[in-house]
Amino acid sequence: MTIDAATVRVATNAPSAASVARSRSHRRRGPLASLGLHAALAVASLIAVFPVFWVLVTSFKPDARAVEPTPTLTNQSSFDNYTRILSGEKGAFLSWFGNSVTIAAMTTVVGLFLAATTGYAVSRFNFPGRRGLMLGFLVIQMFPFAVLIVPLYNILLALGLQGTSIGLVLVYCTTAVPFCTYMLKGYFDTIPREIDEAGRVDGLSPFGVFWRLILPLARPGLAVTAFYSFLTAWGEVAFASAFLSAADESKTLAVGLQVFVQQNRTEWGHLAAASILVAIPAVIVFYLVQRFLVAGLAAGSVKG
Repeated sequence: MTIDAATVRVATNAPSAASVARSRSHRRRGPLASLGLHAALAVASLIAVFPVFWVLVTSFKPDARAVEPTPTLTNQSSFDNYTRILSGEKGAFLSWFGNSVTIAAMTTVVGLFLAATTGYAVSRFNFPGRRGLMLGFLVIQMFPFAVLIVPLYNILLALGLQGTSIGLVLVYCTTAVPFCTYMLKGYFDTIPREIDEAGRVDGLSPFGVFWRLILPLARPGLAVTAFYSFLTAWGEVAFASAFLSAADESKTLAVGLQVFVQQNRTEWGHLAAASILVAIPAVIVFYLVQRFLVAGLAAGSVKG
C-alpha cells in the first residue's frame, strides 16, 4: 500500500481527537462559572437601569414628594408634571423642543455630508495637506469644549451669526465632523477600490462614484456618524447657553431644563418629567439605527 505526500501532510496537520476534546472542555463553562457570569450581568444591568427607572418614577410625583427621607415607589403619583410642561405652564417646552429638533436635524445633515465627503476624499485620493488635515482633526478632538467657547464666540460675532440657530449648527459641526470623518474614513477604507474603478469605466464622475456606489455600501458607517452628530446637538448645554439668544423661545431643551433648577428651590418632579421627554427622541433615533451600529463601529475602527 502506498501513501502519497499529500495524505501524509493532511494526517500530520489534522488535530487529534484528544486535542479536540481538550479544546472543547476548555470552552465549556462549569455551572458555578455560568451562574457567576449571569449574576454579574444581572447586577451590572440593574446598576445601569435603576437611575433611569427612578427618574421615571420621580417624574410622576409632585415636587414635594419627589425627594423624601424614605422614598417610596408610588406616592401621590399622577400625570400633572407632564401636563403642566406640555401645556406651557412650566416654560415654553414645545418651543424648546422645536428648536432642538431643528438644530439637531441640521447638524446631522450638514455634519454627515461634510464628514462623508471629507472621509471619502482622504480615503481615496492623495493630495497636498492630506496628512495635515487628518492630524488637524485629531488635534481638535483634544481640546475641551470650555477652551473653544471664546474663539468660536468671536468668530460667530464677526460673521454676524451670534445668537442664531445657524451659528450653533456650525459650532456643533466643528465638534462632530472631525470624529465622524475618522469613522467614515476607516469605513471607506474597507470598501474595495475596484468598485470606484468600475464606476469610472462606466462613465461616472468621482462624485458620481461616491454618491451612487460608495454611499449605499456605507450605510452602517453613515448610521453611526449620523447618530453621533444627532446626540452632539441634542443634549449639549455649554455651547447652546453661550451662542443662543437669551430669549426663552430661542432656547434648546437642554438649556430650557435649567428653569426647573432655581436658586433656592429645585422642581424635581417637573425636571424628571422634562428629562424623560427629552430622552424619547434620542431613544427613537437609536432604535432606528441600532442594527447598523455594531457593523459601523467595527468597520470604522480599522486602521486607515
